Amino acid sequence: MSDAYIIDACRTPRGIGKVGKGSLAHLHPQHLARTVLAALAERNNLNTAEVDDVIWGTSSQRGAQGGDMGRMAALDAGYDIRASGVTLDRFCGSGITTVNLAAAQIMSGMEDLVIAGGTEMMSYTSATADPKTPPMMDAGNLSLRKKHPQSQQGVCADAIATLEGIDRKAVDELALLSQQRAAKAIEEGRFNKSLVTVYNDDGSVALDHEEFPRPQTTLEGLASLKPSFEAWAGIPVDAEGTTYGDLIRKKYPQLTKINHIHHAGNSSGVVDGAAAILLASKRYAEKNGLKPRARIVATANMGDCPTLMLNAPVPAAKKVLEKAGLKVEDIDLFEINEAFAVVAEKFIRDLNLDREKVNVNGGACALGHPIGATGSILIGTVLDELERQDKRYGLVTMCAAGGMAPAVIIERLK
Repeated sequence: MSDAYIIDACRTPRGIGKVGKGSLAHLHPQHLARTVLAALAERNNLNTAEVDDVIWGTSSQRGAQGGDMGRMAALDAGYDIRASGVTLDRFCGSGITTVNLAAAQIMSGMEDLVIAGGTEMMSYTSATADPKTPPMMDAGNLSLRKKHPQSQQGVCADAIATLEGIDRKAVDELALLSQQRAAKAIEEGRFNKSLVTVYNDDGSVALDHEEFPRPQTTLEGLASLKPSFEAWAGIPVDAEGTTYGDLIRKKYPQLTKINHIHHAGNSSGVVDGAAAILLASKRYAEKNGLKPRARIVATANMGDCPTLMLNAPVPAAKKVLEKAGLKVEDIDLFEINEAFAVVAEKFIRDLNLDREKVNVNGGACALGHPIGATGSILIGTVLDELERQDKRYGLVTMCAAGGMAPAVIIERLK
């Protein structure tokens, strides 16, 4: 089986995901995707006619985010028309899945040059959502709801914290550390290798820096914030008055009282962004003078309880480690998406990880989580950091709606 090499990775800065406030919110989603695709082509002097596929992730595929963004953005970026494209949705896990599928195509010998990545304009999806209809993972499929009731994700996060005995102080401390690490990473330019400026169509700069972090955050400030999802837990979702909280209690009746501990400061930030990763086979890289930065060691997917929804990263990490023939101690750096602080906190506790190896440049509580793009962002982030620290293995995973988690282990090449 052929190796799949990572040649390059780039991403946009993450802009605040609110129309009228965020610096990217006025742009078309394809604009962000084309920005990173064009950057990869330019940085690596690509013959885009030889790109076998562009595999893209976008979670909310409707309106401006619909219509196969992978293909449309490649065309907009000036790629040769022979470069095909496809767009997929594994919710939050889309950006890891695109890389994993690209790697699988190369490792199988079917393709030689593939670009993976993702985009999410959360400013667009939130601004165009129907405020009168409670969002449901099952899309109104009552048969599925009876088998696997699925609640709102923030309510799920609070339910997990209650079941695990993880308190408000623990998640606030994790969120504060995320802000502190992100601030240090930005100050030291640790993201500079991957960061690509986004320009407006008139050539002016739209955004050239991370827009979401709040370096002034304090533990006292976080402690003062009101929990965000207690109100959500009481929202009725059907004619019978069943609430989001009731959906969880159908499977976990012991949760008579959910301890609501998550709020805007210890949950992932709502942002806009895009990322892309260039992968190639050994033969293509050697023939075209492309220097591999890393190789894909192993990939995995894992499902878990869809009612709690956010607990699959730990079993996914264990599965990908087994596939790689590695142990937790072999991994130098971990990136676990801070969809909610409890996800990362549980991940660290369950795997007994050294906190100095986990999300060392901050996570989504500080930097934001552009759903379909985040996985690709994290793979680029861990690669940059492996190079900076002169380390070998990085593991990236994240929870995805529906109770899933993709995972990948990469090995930095010297």
